[in-house]
Amino acid sequence: MRLRTHLSLFCALTGVLAAAPLSKQLEIDFFREVPARNLKALAVRSDGRVLAGPTITEIPGAIPADLLWTFAATTDHRAWLVGTGPEGKIFRVNTAGRTVFQVELAADLEATHVLAVCPLTADSFLAGTSPQGTVSLVHDGKIIAAVSLPVDSIFDFTALRSDANVVLVATGNPGRIYRIDLTAFTAAGVANGKLITTVELAAHGVTLFGEIRDRNVRRLLALNADRVIAGSAPRGNVYAFPASGGAPLLLLENKEAEITDLLADAEGGFFAALTLTNLSSEARVNRPAPTPNAPTPNTPPPTEVDTADVVRAERFSGRSQLAYFPPHGLPEIVVSRANTAFYRLAWHEDAATRWILISGGEQGELLAFSPSERRSLNLGALGSAQANAILPSQPGVRGLFHVLRNNAAGLSQLNFSDGTARSLETRRLDLGVAAELGQLRFANNPPNDNAKLQVAVRTSFGSDEMEGWTAWTDLQWRDGSWSAPDLRGRYVQLRVTCHAAADRVPALDKAVLHYLPQNRRPQLTDFRIFSPNLGIIPAPEVVAATGATTLGQLLAPPPRESKDDSAKRRTGLLSSPLVPQAGAQLIYWSITDPDDDNLVATFSLRAENATEWLDLAIETSDPFVQFDISHLPEGRYFTRLVARETAPRPVAQRLSHTFETDSLMIDRTPPEISHPIVTRTESVLRISFEGYDRLSLLSGAEVILNNGARVTLEHPLDGILDGQREAFVAEFPAARAYGATSAELWLYDAAGNSRALRVAIP
Repeated sequence: MRLRTHLSLFCALTGVLAAAPLSKQLEIDFFREVPARNLKALAVRSDGRVLAGPTITEIPGAIPADLLWTFAATTDHRAWLVGTGPEGKIFRVNTAGRTVFQVELAADLEATHVLAVCPLTADSFLAGTSPQGTVSLVHDGKIIAAVSLPVDSIFDFTALRSDANVVLVATGNPGRIYRIDLTAFTAAGVANGKLITTVELAAHGVTLFGEIRDRNVRRLLALNADRVIAGSAPRGNVYAFPASGGAPLLLLENKEAEITDLLADAEGGFFAALTLTNLSSEARVNRPAPTPNAPTPNTPPPTEVDTADVVRAERFSGRSQLAYFPPHGLPEIVVSRANTAFYRLAWHEDAATRWILISGGEQGELLAFSPSERRSLNLGALGSAQANAILPSQPGVRGLFHVLRNNAAGLSQLNFSDGTARSLETRRLDLGVAAELGQLRFANNPPNDNAKLQVAVRTSFGSDEMEGWTAWTDLQWRDGSWSAPDLRGRYVQLRVTCHAAADRVPALDKAVLHYLPQNRRPQLTDFRIFSPNLGIIPAPEVVAATGATTLGQLLAPPPRESKDDSAKRRTGLLSSPLVPQAGAQLIYWSITDPDDDNLVATFSLRAENATEWLDLAIETSDPFVQFDISHLPEGRYFTRLVARETAPRPVAQRLSHTFETDSLMIDRTPPEISHPIVTRTESVLRISFEGYDRLSLLSGAEVILNNGARVTLEHPLDGILDGQREAFVAEFPAARAYGATSAELWLYDAAGNSRALRVAIP
């Protein structure tokens, strides 16, 4: 019984391999084929599964600044602090209405760029600037304390967990961490000029906490009461400092990278966002305008173009990573993305989900990472180029986030519980050839979920993204798949719309689109008419031993396992011997099919003045025909080859094509030799003659002296062997012609006929 089961399984596998259909399948991986900007309230996991995602909406309102650098939540969940540039202003943004935000000026510093803001109470906060390197304490809109540190930039603030009265400051050029005692700092007031010495700094409550050899300390994280984590740039190293300060421990080393954010884990570890590029975040966000070409004299001014709606087509050339540092283990890279910059991190947790949200760029991408599943996700994209910061919208409210964006500047909101229509749209998919679309199937699509889905397809025969596309056609659910009749095209776009709440979105896996490629006609790649009187002895067909089915054959089968073995027969035919055979004519051809269809051929000929075709080979799969011409009258015969597709192509779809092939000349009459002339001098014997054939081209001549000397004439007197009438000349040095008294003149034609003539030598 077990043997019978194994034999049945083997037969089933070999049957699958031998019955590959003419139709093809296109696997659609939504993670790979859906751009971030084409995701609406859906998320796509790295394994291709579609899940519920956030809606991304722009909050109406305007912040009067060119660049929005930093984003911080105050103790009032309705108010946010936004540090800007290049005018060095800090705005308080009120988002209580959720439909439009209100903006008021919180502080106007005597600086350019505000890169760091740290709220302390509802009315006071710390602000750090660049390139002045100042730290200012603002209360009720007034600067009550300020100090200019011996650095260029202030990048980040973090409060020590062991002492709420202490704030650590991350600086750049040089890369240092300063410790600020808020009580002493407030009491000292505003310092005049840049403070250099340790004594001057201590007088304002500022002491050195630690320093690194890299140029900038970009991010700080007070991980627990014992450790402070720091990330650097432009190397992109990660350091661990003791809570009391001092020399750091290097946790991760990089080159040409930037630690853009640090995020603590509930288990005692932390995550670090790395952007690997030779450009700093300031250079990526603050993009210079293109320099116009210098106008030439007498050139009219250029026409003004409104570029407000022009989408940036720039592509980020670097890559980004998300690294996890476990409490008692080695760091590991858990997410890696090319052409995307990671900016900030935030936790998103609800009853069924625990993700790390990643705000990115340079196309405004929003991503996520699931630590439990160890998979990354695409969430969608903003209408701007960069998402500089992402923070929870309200304490205790899950699934609602505010996002600070640049290019263009503004605020957006992520809502994971919004029940609006959800959709995704793939990029342009290339089928490789014009085709007729069949059914679309999802790898995991329970029947009770089809009512929540709406699937549509549009097609085009051109690669242009904008024009030439059909209207969207809704596919109908039938027998576990989605389909619509009469859909044709080479390029396809798929759109899936889901009308369901976040907890009822069906988990769609990869999709498979079945299609039938356009049936293309056979092609004649080679056709040869050989000289007559040669017969072929076909080599025996080699039958390969049947082996066991391998896993590789199932994973990567050949294009068409059901294709006949004509290619193998052709290979064996080329090694077949040819033997002299009077009256035999051999003709060989090679026909290919672009779609690997099985082919048969019919070979026919007819006399030049006749109307009826004579079939010599009918629907043969052999690439040659051999027949006897001894009974056929002399003259020119036209030939043709009719190639026709056969099974397994359905009868209604089979194509045929008639090839007008080379003409066949049947010539049994030898050529004629005329006007032989023999001249001898002291140094050379010269023999010349003319040749003529009524039907065939001449192929050469030969002269043989009766003393054994001979010469083969492959070129006529004019140098080109191309006619039915040619003149030939043979020359023998006197030494080779010594003693010769006669010569045999041989003349050959292309049909294999020959004529001989003996002449005397004076």
